[in-house]
Amino acid sequence: MDLVSSAARSHGDAPALMTVTGTLSFGELEHETAQTAHALRTAGICSGSRVALVMPNSCDLVMLLLSLLRTAAIAAPMNNRIPPSTITRNLGNISPDAVIVPAELAEAFPGYRILTAEKLVSTAAASPAAIPQADMKPALTSPATIIHTSSSSGHPKAVLHSVANHYYSALGSNINIPFMPGDRWLLSLPLFHIGGYAVLVRSLAGGGAIVLPALGESIQDTLRRTAPTHLSLVPTQLYRMLSEPGIVHNMQQVKAILLGGSAVEKTLLEKARATRLPVYLSYGSTEMSSQVTTTPAPAEQVAAGKVLAYRELTIDRNGEILVRGRCLSQGYLGPSGIACHTDGDGWFHTGDTGLIDEDGTLHVTGRMDNMFISGGENIHPEEIERELQAIPGILRAVVVPAPDKEYGNRPAAFIEGSPAAPDNDALHRMLSQHLGTLKTPRSITRLTEWQLLEGTEKIDRNYYKQLVSTLMNVQPSV
Repeated sequence: MDLVSSAARSHGDAPALMTVTGTLSFGELEHETAQTAHALRTAGICSGSRVALVMPNSCDLVMLLLSLLRTAAIAAPMNNRIPPSTITRNLGNISPDAVIVPAELAEAFPGYRILTAEKLVSTAAASPAAIPQADMKPALTSPATIIHTSSSSGHPKAVLHSVANHYYSALGSNINIPFMPGDRWLLSLPLFHIGGYAVLVRSLAGGGAIVLPALGESIQDTLRRTAPTHLSLVPTQLYRMLSEPGIVHNMQQVKAILLGGSAVEKTLLEKARATRLPVYLSYGSTEMSSQVTTTPAPAEQVAAGKVLAYRELTIDRNGEILVRGRCLSQGYLGPSGIACHTDGDGWFHTGDTGLIDEDGTLHVTGRMDNMFISGGENIHPEEIERELQAIPGILRAVVVPAPDKEYGNRPAAFIEGSPAAPDNDALHRMLSQHLGTLKTPRSITRLTEWQLLEGTEKIDRNYYKQLVSTLMNVQPSV
């Protein structure tokens, strides 16, 4: 199924890609990606070829990704924000047939076949005006992408998706939040992230346009310049934007702000609601090709929403969230091939814990691998973090286990607070009153900056597990 040609037939003259230099219609997008696909085939890229791309978000990257899709090659957009040595390690998981890079990175990955984006673009521009379409029809079952997880462990997994995985993910999303001709979705997430790539396919499936920021342009400036109707953000991005009063008016004009990627603090949602922002909360994963659940309307409380079309979700006896459906990826790719990531019934075990209320709404409560035992009791750090972040003045919080001779482990908290935040003694009293002594952190450390996982906005929990042990001069328990 050629998603680009299908979109051109359905939405021909409607805007498809809006950049600082101009706008391409779906018909023009079909023509230009056909030329780029021809350039890729001329360079030896064919059906089934694995092609890594180490590039920032740009018009060239969008065109290359869509052209690889049309060529039935497998695109692997890589995190370009991390050091080349780390990228090289991740390339080892996928064994690419070629790596596409900007010219300045042509020598960065020795041992791999390098294609420069500039050369491919110039070859495409010189391609014939009419390109044969016969070999541009990948099957829905064809592998389409390899996208790495933003793993909290710091060791991302390479997830293999089919065309169908992305297509049905887009259909289910567009049913819940319509994205049609005349709409404009700001590409505010990197294309190496599943949330960024998903916008490309939603555009092809629904007919809305992709708005691409200029290189180096902030989301805020693009928002002012282009007036998009749809926006994808992670909580950190929303928090920063709400801290700029001048941008709130622009955000109020959008139809939908899709928020995902990590847990959402109650105070952040309350601030967004107070400024009348149409925030839709979601829960998803790279393995499920983006969203699994999303609120059916702008959220009024912190909850992950309801299961979207083409997905299934259940909670097992241990409280773990299991998912499956047409959006579930094909498995993890490694040096030895594709590893199955489901159980015997086809369920993917997310490692997240949650519950479904009587209304069918999912509430995510934490991570199974974050839980630790203190005095014989299961401690879920996310429960303590939610209590901390519900206190006025506490902006972010992370709780980790601190080794303790009597209890085995005790919770220790790291927080970021405003000047209005209560002092530590007051925080201890509040938490003890709400959570009890066992769940009250034995220590609270205040931070102004966070250690993040490379190239992401996620806090590196393992760093703080090690740090708390160092602060106590005790080795972490195994």
